[in-house]
Amino acid sequence: MPSPVELVIEPRPRDLGGFEVRRVLPFVTRRMVGPFVFLDHIGPAVFAPGTGVDVRPHPHIGLATVTYLFEGEMMHRDSVGAVQNIMPGDVNWMTAGRGIVHSERTAPEARARGFAMHGIQAWVALPVEDEETEPSFHHHGKDSLPMIEHDGVSLRLIAGSAYGKTSPVKTYSPTFYLDAVMAAGSTLPLTGEHKERAAYIAEGTIDVAGEAYESGRMLVFAPDTEVTLRAQSDARLMLLGGANIGKRHIWWNLVSSRPERIEQAKAAWKEQRFPPVPGETEFTPLPE
Repeated sequence: MPSPVELVIEPRPRDLGGFEVRRVLPFVTRRMVGPFVFLDHIGPAVFAPGTGVDVRPHPHIGLATVTYLFEGEMMHRDSVGAVQNIMPGDVNWMTAGRGIVHSERTAPEARARGFAMHGIQAWVALPVEDEETEPSFHHHGKDSLPMIEHDGVSLRLIAGSAYGKTSPVKTYSPTFYLDAVMAAGSTLPLTGEHKERAAYIAEGTIDVAGEAYESGRMLVFAPDTEVTLRAQSDARLMLLGGANIGKRHIWWNLVSSRPERIEQAKAAWKEQRFPPVPGETEFTPLPE
């Protein structure tokens, strides 16, 4: 029987100015999985007292971002006025739509004491009819998210629908996004209700169809195949995918189905016509 694993993606390291991430999506031969157009594995990293993360204000269009932490914290501020300290297990879903600006920084208290950081940042492309929707930010505490227990596996449903549960997070197309913690020796049949599916191994080693895959790999599965994940060690995975919503263009932090819309957004950012983030004075120049 052929393996259900269609593609194995190995992330590429990227320096974001003081801390390193592993970029999983977009990949040269696989730009998207369902609506997921971008995925970074943040850390794990340890920040000494007095240091921290400072991602200056920058724009987005045509997508929703979700920062999901295993460890650490991050202060989010945006141009719709949201101010939210992101904590492990919470969902912070920012819909950029026609345009939003945000910053991500370490709060003064965490910066003073030092901290560890580990998590995932994902971008979810919006369907064509919703690309110009009003920008918004929604915070969902971890206790509001459905939990699914399955024989040594604990699943938190971040967004979308899977295993008979639906997250309270508003999404714009058929989606699933789960944080799966697996005990060594446990097994999990991957939900089959979505066309495009992938698993990113954040920690540990898993087995699929007799083949072992270590942490730092994304497994993209063939459509309409039965997939069983088995944990060879204690493991943590992000399970994600959904419906194919069509090709997307990405330039810097801008995503659109139309290249000309990205050019419009580039000009607007260069001319500082995006709305400001209250309390922020720094500006990230348009990349050359």
